[in-house]
Amino acid sequence: MSSKHVPVTILTGFLGSGKTTLLNRILKEEHGLKIAVIENEFGEEGVDNDLLLQDRDEQIVEMNNGCICCTVRGDLIRILGELRERREAGEIGFDRVVVETTGLADPGPVAQTFFLDDDIADYFLLDAVITVVDAKHGDKQLDEHKEAQEQVGFADRILMSKVDLVDEAGQQALRQRISRINPRAPIKPVHFGNAAIADVLDIRGFNLNAILELDPQFLTSDEHEHDDAVQSFVFRSSKPFDPLKLEDFLGGLIQVYGQDMLRYKGVLFMKGADRQTVFQGVYQMMGADLGRRWQPGEKPSSKMVFIGRNLPRDIFLKGLEQCLA
Repeated sequence: MSSKHVPVTILTGFLGSGKTTLLNRILKEEHGLKIAVIENEFGEEGVDNDLLLQDRDEQIVEMNNGCICCTVRGDLIRILGELRERREAGEIGFDRVVVETTGLADPGPVAQTFFLDDDIADYFLLDAVITVVDAKHGDKQLDEHKEAQEQVGFADRILMSKVDLVDEAGQQALRQRISRINPRAPIKPVHFGNAAIADVLDIRGFNLNAILELDPQFLTSDEHEHDDAVQSFVFRSSKPFDPLKLEDFLGGLIQVYGQDMLRYKGVLFMKGADRQTVFQGVYQMMGADLGRRWQPGEKPSSKMVFIGRNLPRDIFLKGLEQCLA
């Protein structure tokens, strides 16, 4: 990451999960970091329109601990641009940004902003999507709201709140369900929003070279009590890929299923290459990069995970099999 890029964390989470408690801590606690927090209220139901008309001015307020807080009702790109201008003019200072999405927002479009808008991408760098899940009501929310499943599917890390209200078996069942939706994201328990700031920042979830770790529970659990729309599956092979076939096939998948491919990531063994190829994507946007060299004594292999809505697992897995050299 170049030093000029300002890292951005997207904080999303179930209604009542304690996301606001966590944000308030960031805005008030003496952690010595200068963070701009953007509360993104756009598209929120139930906001009184008359109030909106009177209160046109968005506030950018400096807190006592040096953090900046602003509320956006509308265009995230515009407020990021404004923060950038004021930072460059020396009016305000911050080293990183946290964007909170509203309770039932799908974080995908917010994440896409950081890839699709060139001005934003030149200045800000998306670090990670963090999702706060309420241990007590999480199961019910996953049952009732597809957005809750999408928030889990998008996450680079999951903070499970209210663990003190649920017994070990209940927590375990919810963890297994979450790891079937998203085996990439480590799940950390938090009490009363007191996540260590380090659990939220510098996760590097969108960093192409980050290693692909999968939740071991995901790999051992076979029972599917829940037929969640958002699910994940893994492709593994110790045979190398034919690069052209693979590129064609992935290109086709993204054209057909891209809208439902929330996050996907892989470390690939390409024919004739002495280095790993690392790739990842969000919806239709995919990036690839050369990774580290295969080590002496290491057996090169490929591992890919796909997280999405109702994706046809067989088509993906059989098609990838066909791309092997």
